[in-house]
Amino acid sequence: MPLTFAEASERVHAYISQFEEGYFPPLLMLARLTEETGEIARVISHQNGKKPKPGEAQGDLEMELADLLFVTICMANERGLNLERGFGRMMDKIEKRDADRWTKKQS
Repeated sequence: MPLTFAEASERVHAYISQFEEGYFPPLLMLARLTEETGEIARVISHQNGKKPKPGEAQGDLEMELADLLFVTICMANERGLNLERGFGRMMDKIEKRDADRWTKKQS
């Protein structure tokens, strides 16, 4: 089922809001983003030739990317940011800046 950034943000906020501790402090969220990025790197490494250590699973890239997205949404929520607006602004920027950067496919 498709999910908008706003719906994902609301779902994450509903989950986090049920706990007294609430969102992690900003620097801890940054550390979690870094940790999740490392887990993504490990899965991609395993998928591209590096053998997992004995007893270590190859990993699930979809889940690791979702973990990163969860922490990103937490950070945006804690800061009162709108990811739909931010994503739209970012796409506008790269669509203009990089419009002629690469070779376009022939239709």
